[in-house]
Parts: sequence; structure tokens; C-alpha cells
Amino acid sequence: MGDREKKLEAAGYPQDRGPKEGPVIDLLSILGDTLYASGQVPNDAGVLTSKGKVPSQVSIEDATKAAALCAANILRAIITKLGSLDRIERVVRVTGYVNADPDFTECHMVINGATNLLKEVFGQDAGRHARTALGMGQLPLGCSVEVEAIFQLKK
Repeated sequence: MGDREKKLEAAGYPQDRGPKEGPVIDLLSILGDTLYASGQVPNDAGVLTSKGKVPSQVSIEDATKAAALCAANILRAIITKLGSLDRIERVVRVTGYVNADPDFTECHMVINGATNLLKEVFGQDAGRHARTALGMGQLPLGCSVEVEAIFQLKK
């Protein structure tokens, strides 16, 4: 286990609780040295842990934790498919979707959960990335947050 995997586990995200490949889409898609990670929801070992609108049904704090779990699931998918997070040069871009009440304007604060975990695992330089945080009217399965990401692979 490499240093990045150790940091992920130390943050409370064991590798064996991540997403499984489905019959319709791939967890990851690679084109050249760019890795596109499919959107992940706050699923922990097959259990959806955060459902509902932010902030009326899910607090900002809980949604922020859910965003971190989404990012952890992306990293778990990378470990599952590529064997190691050491294959990643840097995080390029993160897009976060929040199942938001119509007047909620703090989506960026929720997606900080994902950003902060990525910086914790990859470090301030390799973890720094471009980002978009959006409020949505609904998300798959009624979950509170979904996160997708793009990474540069090492050559």
C-alpha cells in the first residue's frame, strides 16, 4: 500500500468499501494520459448514506461529509481499476453536484468536502484543481451529492 492509499485510509475510507463496476458504464475511462472518473454518489459498501435536499433535509455539514465520501469512492475506483493512486500525476478538475433547495447558494461549501480530501491524499500541489459546484433539482437515487473528476496520469 502506497502513501496515498495510507492517507485515504487514515482519513477513514478503507479501500474495500468502494464502488463496483456496473453493467452500463465504466468506473473510469482513459484517453491518453487523461483519466475521467465517472460520477460517484455517497455510497459506503453498497449503502447510500446521504439522501435528500440540502439544507432542508441534509445539513451542510453532512452534505460536505457526503461530498468527501464521493471523492473517496472515485479514489477507491482508481485503486480497483489501476492498482494504485501512484499512477496519478495530479487532479485536474472536479465537478460537484448538490441536490439543493431552490434558494440554496452555498454549493461550493459542500463540494469543499471533496476538494479537501483530494488535497489531503495528493498534497497541495498535485491535489489542487479546477472546480465547478452546481445546485441541481434532483440527483440519482435522491442522493444529496454527486462528484466526478478528471486526473492526469503519470507518463
